Amino acid sequence: MMRLLYTLGIRCYAAGVRVAALGGGKAAKMVEGWKRTFGRLSVAPVGKEKTAWFHASSLGEFEQARPVLEGFREMHPDYKICVTFFSPSGYEVRKDYDKADFVSYLPMDTPANAARFVNLLHPTVVFFAKYDFWFNYLEQLHRREIPTYIFSAIFRPNQYFFKWYGVWFLKHLQRSFTHLFVQNDESVALLQAHGVPQVTKAGDTRFDRVNAIAQGAKHFPEIEAFLSRHSGNKVLLAGSSWEPDEDNLKHYIDHAGDKLTLVIAPHVISDSHLEHIESLFAEYGCTRYSKIGEADSNSRILVIDNIGMLSSLYQYADVAYIGGGFGKGIHNILEAVTFGKPVVFGPNYHKFKEARDVIARGGGFSYVSYVQLQHHLDTLFNDPEAYDTASTVCRQYLDDNLGSTQLILAQVNEDLKKYVSA
Repeated sequence: MMRLLYTLGIRCYAAGVRVAALGGGKAAKMVEGWKRTFGRLSVAPVGKEKTAWFHASSLGEFEQARPVLEGFREMHPDYKICVTFFSPSGYEVRKDYDKADFVSYLPMDTPANAARFVNLLHPTVVFFAKYDFWFNYLEQLHRREIPTYIFSAIFRPNQYFFKWYGVWFLKHLQRSFTHLFVQNDESVALLQAHGVPQVTKAGDTRFDRVNAIAQGAKHFPEIEAFLSRHSGNKVLLAGSSWEPDEDNLKHYIDHAGDKLTLVIAPHVISDSHLEHIESLFAEYGCTRYSKIGEADSNSRILVIDNIGMLSSLYQYADVAYIGGGFGKGIHNILEAVTFGKPVVFGPNYHKFKEARDVIARGGGFSYVSYVQLQHHLDTLFNDPEAYDTASTVCRQYLDDNLGSTQLILAQVNEDLKKYVSA
């Protein structure tokens, strides 16, 4: 009965997406992606040889998966790599990812789609990143005895697995996953208490990913030249900012005067938003990155008007401001933390473990009112001892959490010796 209800829900969701697709946008891209997947897969290089399938819901989960994927590829060059996405925000950005042999949308999780996809792909091993659970796919993988893993997962008592109606879903965790790699001890204890013994605390692979990004960070000579015009200034870099963040940053630069240079990498880079930022900071000289060569020598505000640069830009900051805290939640803080940059953000951070951790250690600072923001930034910019303490905390926090990828791959490699030789 629960399988029928689950599949009915999937079909209703798919119907809703198809209706939404009539208006274009992301829904239309999803529907078009579903239509093309099986035809592309039937002629793809994957499935004919040993194949590792990695699934990520969206772009963030893909970045979480990359250390495991790239580590697996290095250890097993004889495997083909398939990457699937649920969301257009992942597929559209990474559809040309050069470490994969095939990248596609994952067709909706109906029994027929799941059977057809797994039959065509014929995966040797399967990885899910963080929290995407597709139960008809898991059923097909279980029937074929294909080793299947999930990593960087977090489980909480209020999840549906552990409710009175969750027995069917919990059964898939018990039998479908060869091993579950989770982020914390609480998840281990919860799963084991509910009859899922094959679980290991392995931490979060994002730490390995951001560490790799920092080690290979790009340098931007034109930005370095821009910042050097005010070489005595402190640099505040705002990543993934929204309008409430920018309004508070405007108040702060009014307070800080000419001792501060501000770099803003907004989450939305539409013309209307960029124009709003330019208007907001006009009195300080506001320059877009695409026009940096035309910047006035007195300009102290730089707006990044493209994507893909932010993770490397944090190297230039003294302090990082992370946007989104006045909306659904803050954006990625680890890209800044990996450079040892203290992080400041708005109040909606509680669902992000790393944010809670750096606050507890003294490397992160949250605020509700502008007065609190001013206090945090003034302390970090004007008290060298406080700054050094916060910076050291951030670096140590990252170091303490490295190694998840190696732990996961060591277990997978041992398992594959049994499965592949069987």
